[in-house]
Amino acid sequence: MGDVALQNRDKVLRLEAEVAKLPQVVLEVRHHFAPGMYARELTIPAGVTLTGKIHRHAHLNIVSKGSIAVMTEEGVKVITAPATFVSPPGTKRAGYALEDTVWTTIHPTQETDLAAIEAEVIAPDFPSIEGPR
Repeated sequence: MGDVALQNRDKVLRLEAEVAKLPQVVLEVRHHFAPGMYARELTIPAGVTLTGKIHRHAHLNIVSKGSIAVMTEEGVKVITAPATFVSPPGTKRAGYALEDTVWTTIHPTQETDLAAIEAEVIAPDFPSIEGPR
């Protein structure tokens, strides 16, 4: 991973630490299940800053409503609905909703228990999936 990517990752992690100190917004989450699939649909009100978790595997993303500025290791980009894309393993983002936004992630899994799904698809930190830097 290049220096710029690591710097951007560190920015996301620092932002997450600062946002955690602020009053938290409870976001609307809907869970959808189909054979071999789990979809997590998140509604993000305009003006909300948030960070995502580190995903262990590649997964689909669908932004079906709104517009959101997103910071990843590749830099900042604005995603405006409709948008569908694949995130690679190890992805962690920070976002700022420019408009009310609906973002759905879709993960392959046989699980239907939310805690088991999180343990399967979410990494607690980067060293757990990459080893120490």
